[in-house]
Amino acid sequence: MLTARTKTGKKLCLGLNYKKETLMSYRSKEEFVCPICGESVVLKLGDQRIFHFAHKRGSTCRDSFENESYEHLEGKRQLFQWLIRQGIPAEIEYYDSEIQQRPDIMFKHNGNKYALEYQCSTIPGMDFNKRTKTYLENGYTPLWIISSCHIHQKKKDIISLSTFQYLFLRSTSSGNLYIPAYCPEKHLFQLVESITSFSIKNAFAKYSFIPQHNIELDGLLEPYQKNQFNLSSWKAETEKFIFNWGLHPQPSQKVFLHEIYSRGLNLFLLPPEIGLPVAHALLLQTPPIIWQTYFYLDVLANKNPGDFITFQEVTIHFNKRKRKFEILIRTLPQLQQLNPILPLIEYVQTLEHLGILTRKKDSVYQLQRRIVIPRSNSESEEVKLRFYQKNSNILLKNN
Repeated sequence: MLTARTKTGKKLCLGLNYKKETLMSYRSKEEFVCPICGESVVLKLGDQRIFHFAHKRGSTCRDSFENESYEHLEGKRQLFQWLIRQGIPAEIEYYDSEIQQRPDIMFKHNGNKYALEYQCSTIPGMDFNKRTKTYLENGYTPLWIISSCHIHQKKKDIISLSTFQYLFLRSTSSGNLYIPAYCPEKHLFQLVESITSFSIKNAFAKYSFIPQHNIELDGLLEPYQKNQFNLSSWKAETEKFIFNWGLHPQPSQKVFLHEIYSRGLNLFLLPPEIGLPVAHALLLQTPPIIWQTYFYLDVLANKNPGDFITFQEVTIHFNKRKRKFEILIRTLPQLQQLNPILPLIEYVQTLEHLGILTRKKDSVYQLQRRIVIPRSNSESEEVKLRFYQKNSNILLKNN
């Protein structure tokens, strides 16, 4: 840890740039205690790690602190100094006794109180959710920043995100979603933006790499995002996903395959209107190709042109699938305000722009034409080619 108190109550914060000689002088004259438990701590001034305080062997307080790595200590120290240089009131390792939590940094900005957590190690999702929930319930805005070493770019515009990494997803005031990361070795922020998932782990995304000295707090809280979605890459990756999945289905996927085959559909002959990108697809862990197929089977398949579709009907079917765990909701503790049915609403709006549905009232649509199911591979390829040539601008605008 980077903070301690002297026996006389004076606080010493190693987040500030003390010279080693100054700290050696302090150590020779003072005894230090943990600000939380009151036990004695030792000021470590070695050459291999950054200066820090450590509990003595056998301390009963040791478990309340992470076994902090160099990366974690140095990362939160740099982030603390970054805030201080901007004139933002900040306190490193602030312990809130009322909630018994200790964010890496507590700071205040524009009338809001923030709890910044710089996370280098993987922690259980239950712990992440509990800490976030406690912050939110007690007037804090949580700002979780993940270590850049956890961000794995698969291709230029594709990223692989685990359930743990998705926990860091947060929103700007305008609704743009992103994951903030930081690398203390390079003094570099990394923002993962415009995330559009197409499988449980894989998603299209854009990356911004910003040196620490080139960005201020407002730029981190409200990053500007320019959407440059690659529709041809989406089509190619979705087709690859379907091919691999169809050849090697997991046990949990066989239920879906059994249902669509029993309903007369073929995984390899799905129409291009199924499996489309929508902005908030990441709210669902279930891939778009699956939940959009369910939408077709539950809502569209048995309707004729002129029939009506209501959001109430969509919601009923969605909840049935959710209860049977056929549609899985992604756990996103910093985005509790977003309704998980939002991707379906966006999909309905996309079908409206494609001319398949017409809006009659706020929550009522009318089917204009049925979705045609291809009967052969050659027909499927021709239909997809015409579909994307005709509708690319609509799909890019809606994503």
